[in-house]
Amino acid sequence: MATVFGITGASGLLGGRVAERLAAAGAEQRLLVRSPAHAPDLPGAQIAMIEGYDHPATLRAALSGVDTLFLVSGREAPNRVAQHASAIDGAVAAGVSRIVYVSFVGAAPDATFTFARDHWATEQHILETGLRSTFLRDNLYDAMLPALVGDDGLIRGPAGDGRVGCVAHDDVADAAAAVLLDARPDIDTDQVYDLTGPEAISLAEAAAQMSRASGRSIAYAPETIDEAYASRASFGAPQFEVDGWVTSYTSIAAGELEVVSSAVQRLTGHHAQTFAAWLAANPASWERLLGLP
Repeated sequence: MATVFGITGASGLLGGRVAERLAAAGAEQRLLVRSPAHAPDLPGAQIAMIEGYDHPATLRAALSGVDTLFLVSGREAPNRVAQHASAIDGAVAAGVSRIVYVSFVGAAPDATFTFARDHWATEQHILETGLRSTFLRDNLYDAMLPALVGDDGLIRGPAGDGRVGCVAHDDVADAAAAVLLDARPDIDTDQVYDLTGPEAISLAEAAAQMSRASGRSIAYAPETIDEAYASRASFGAPQFEVDGWVTSYTSIAAGELEVVSSAVQRLTGHHAQTFAAWLAANPASWERLLGLP
């Protein structure tokens, strides 16, 4: 019998890309979404509505008959680990035999980036199930860097001179599809993979590359940690979220995101994109973020 894949986040930037690649390969899949109207229309794909990761009953029903679950991490929330655990338990109850989880580079209980600690806890819960598992530890996405630019053209944050091996959604989706389909029989996919771009760049270098691509003046303005918290106080966000924002920069300063891996090439057979190449190939993904018409 053919493997049936369950794809979470199928209406999002990563899950949708993975679903497209599985459809192109002729795979049987079930797209788990909150709103069926937003699910991609793909050949061979069933649509299953779920209420959320913290509703295991609907997950069990949606995952009935699914062999492999592609689990995209949920939105940042104070109880995100509990939500992930609920989803994992629902998968176990439904008879899923394998989980491919989208984690984060440097996931650890003492990671500087507070949300990376959530990913580590989720990985541990998956390991405790005894299911086959693969952890795709993505670095920051290329698409996130333009989102850091303020209206004044500045990236403000306490990243110091640290560097980040940012990665493209398309490269992660290619790698994820290869893992799900066991497309490289010479590679054991039940592993932990750091998915990164081919180089680590500083935020100052990223700003310079965005300036060249857009024609707009963009620069990096370092902040102290106290300045970072003060400059974000006006957003009225909950403390856990502000902590995540600030520590995404301090993790760069600490060198924890200066990770460059060959995993994308090993899994897919092609080189990962540089940030400059991503900018050139995806103007629609960043022009609006940089205030361009």
